[in-house]
Amino acid sequence: MKKGIHPANYRDVVFMDVGADVKWITRSTVATTRTIEYEGKEYPLFTLDLSSHSHPFFTGKQKFVDSEGRVERFQKKFGAAKSSE
Repeated sequence: MKKGIHPANYRDVVFMDVGADVKWITRSTVATTRTIEYEGKEYPLFTLDLSSHSHPFFTGKQKFVDSEGRVERFQKKFGAAKSSE
């Protein structure tokens, strides 16, 4: 590889999809302070709420990954509304 074209913090990072509980290693410059032991080595850890492992388009299943309560708030606000026919 050519010298000086990659950022200084380009390193192996573990990405973890918390909805699907899947982990994988790739090289990245993402900033993170958390670490994890994975396959006998310690790596920086970056967590994701949604990835191709948990997204309905890629999995073919409808699955709610809602860590902030948005679905419950929506259902509370609009779930009781009846149509005015």
